Amino acid sequence: MSWFIGIATYVVIWWVTIFAVLPWGVKPAEEDDPGRRAGAPRNPRLWRKAAITSIVAGLIWLVVYWAISVQLIDFRS
Repeated sequence: MSWFIGIATYVVIWWVTIFAVLPWGVKPAEEDDPGRRAGAPRNPRLWRKAAITSIVAGLIWLVVYWAISVQLIDFRS
């Protein structure tokens, strides 16, 4: 796997993972909370979710890299 394909694979895995992590721990804001839309999360903790996403995506990427390097996944045939 070239470095460009490796980075592109990580980016795709990261985006798929962020959409899986975003709903974790979401609590809606109070109804009388001024300046918030209905259904907006009270405390989204986006930096924490981005860190969790990066770690999980890195682990998934390592599994994909290993599977390609031992030719469990072969794109050439």
